[in-house]
Amino acid sequence: MKAIRVGRTGGPEVLEFVDVPDPVPGPGEALVRQTAIGINYIDVYVRTGLYKRPLPFIDGREGAGVVEAVGEGVTDVKPGDRVAYAATPNLGGYAEKNAVPARELVLVPDGVDDRVACALMLQGMTAHYLAYDTFPLHAGHVALVHAAAGGVGSLLVQLAKARGATVVATVGTEDKAALARGYGADHVIVYAEQDFAEATRALLGDHAVDVAYDSVGKDTWERSLSLLRSRGMLVVYGNASGPVPPVEPQKLAAGGSLFFTRPTIVDYIKTREDLLRRASDLFAAVREGKLHARIGATYPLADAAQAHRDLEARKTTGKLILVP
Repeated sequence: MKAIRVGRTGGPEVLEFVDVPDPVPGPGEALVRQTAIGINYIDVYVRTGLYKRPLPFIDGREGAGVVEAVGEGVTDVKPGDRVAYAATPNLGGYAEKNAVPARELVLVPDGVDDRVACALMLQGMTAHYLAYDTFPLHAGHVALVHAAAGGVGSLLVQLAKARGATVVATVGTEDKAALARGYGADHVIVYAEQDFAEATRALLGDHAVDVAYDSVGKDTWERSLSLLRSRGMLVVYGNASGPVPPVEPQKLAAGGSLFFTRPTIVDYIKTREDLLRRASDLFAAVREGKLHARIGATYPLADAAQAHRDLEARKTTGKLILVP
């Protein structure tokens, strides 16, 4: 089969389109013939070596497709089932086929396209746990959402509004601002034109934000923190501009007994019950027309390097999909 293999860490050029043997599902695994492969910023972190993996490896941890075969002991899925998965520790996603632990697979219901199902997995479930569990939003809360036109951000804005929160969204361009407004954001700030912290204070006053959802990291976290109310929460769930430096606990005390967390999806889908609950909520919202997962761009599998270049250059909106 064809796959994207990483033989050394580095820039997008290390993503090699190669022939590799078909994977064989082991005990507890299912072989998925993929029809859609999700691209996520975490794939960049793995490719560059920020997140360590033994070399060589096939990048990618999210996909959707059809079960071709199952290994010993698998009862949750069977050949012919449409399935999707996210955050598999096996990686192996940038390939025509992937052997995935069956406990990580969810059945895709009728009425949900494979590419949409793929878009709802890692990014959708990330948005779900951020809005429902990391900081459970409700009416009266003010949420700051960075990268609000991106894959997670666009879904998070919609879920936050459905929970009754007021949303302040930051984006990089006017075109992305229009998208964020379309997702329901109450206030949209183009950070290329004005400082988002100053703009937020001008809109809402000092320390008016209950929770800041920050996927940018190094360039934004300190200003995000400065906007929080007493006992507010900074949620850093990505490092698009680089990792956040060590944080002095006294800074949290001085800001008003603030909370600072760095969640990962693995800890929010540790049980199969949590995984199925989140997937069920997201699929139902899409089928009912209450949640829109925007496919920003699709690329042939062979063009994974270009997709990474576009993602890192912040040229993209919504979900990026590789098609085998």
